[in-house]
Amino acid sequence: MHKILFLILVTSSSVFGQNLNVQQANHLATLPIKCLQQEYPNKLSQLLADSTEIASPKVLHPAFYGCFDWHSSVHGHWSLVYLLNQFPELNNRAEIIKKLQVNLSKENIQQEITYLSKPHEKSFERTYGWAWLLKLQMELDVSKDSYAIELAQNLQPLSDLLASRYIEFFPKLNYPIRAGTHSNTAFGMNLAWDYAVFSKNEALRQNIAENAIRLFQNDQDCPFDWEPSGTDFLSPCLEELGIMQRVLPEKAFLPWLKKFAPKLFHKKYDWAVARVSDRTDGHLVHLDGLNFSRAWNFYYLIHQYPTEFSHLKKLADTHLTFSLPSVVDGNYEGEHWLASFALLAFEMKSKL
Repeated sequence: MHKILFLILVTSSSVFGQNLNVQQANHLATLPIKCLQQEYPNKLSQLLADSTEIASPKVLHPAFYGCFDWHSSVHGHWSLVYLLNQFPELNNRAEIIKKLQVNLSKENIQQEITYLSKPHEKSFERTYGWAWLLKLQMELDVSKDSYAIELAQNLQPLSDLLASRYIEFFPKLNYPIRAGTHSNTAFGMNLAWDYAVFSKNEALRQNIAENAIRLFQNDQDCPFDWEPSGTDFLSPCLEELGIMQRVLPEKAFLPWLKKFAPKLFHKKYDWAVARVSDRTDGHLVHLDGLNFSRAWNFYYLIHQYPTEFSHLKKLADTHLTFSLPSVVDGNYEGEHWLASFALLAFEMKSKL
């Protein structure tokens, strides 16, 4: 089965004049469908106050216990809602909706809120999981389907809680976190900014803009040659580029970018894809995610500034194409989350 999926993704991604097609969508959907309610293996990120807090993942997180960890479960949910929105004819539509309805019930979301409201869990999933939760809320909100309208209402209190956490946290952050992993400040800002603009949450939008400019406006000559670090799944340079592109007007952004990433303006700029040596290693396989992160940020840049950066499209396509077959290679270490990263890259590509 995995060989068949591999061939489908390789073949259908070889003609890159097209965006995601229904055949690819059906097969990418199989991954979150499979793990959405798979409790084990599971990696909890729990701080125990005492022994009474020891419980199974499903008890602790009845909405987001599957797909190995909380944040992967959240963006697995997003993947399925996104695919349902883009492809009404998606296979297993009824099964997908049923799973979403079970997981995102009002009662389950309230339990998630109860968990995150513990005083010692205020930093739980900050800000990576927070960002994907707001992305999920936005995807439910844009849907016209009755199931999504109900689930959006269920999820909204949790989204409101995390939006308030963003507003509280960013002014306290004296220095940005530039890691290529979960704690990356810029990525956490990017998805939250998109949600703030969409939902007209002016307090969140203003907070992100002020703090992104405070943290990043003086950066110059981002060391592209230092990427990747060994287990990156986000591009520190391009995620920072992404948030500054969002918060700065054109007259301010392009001069900033010429100082931050002058090499991107070169028409023949090239950047080698990240290569994974062992896809059974849950950390090393992160590098496939890095390729998708580079792709979606390049697509986003080209979308807004095609005159200046259309030459980067081939490079973005190369990164997306290179890691796409790895999404369904049979290794759970990557399968439980990589589909979401591939879909985010396809989403940005579809804007071109």
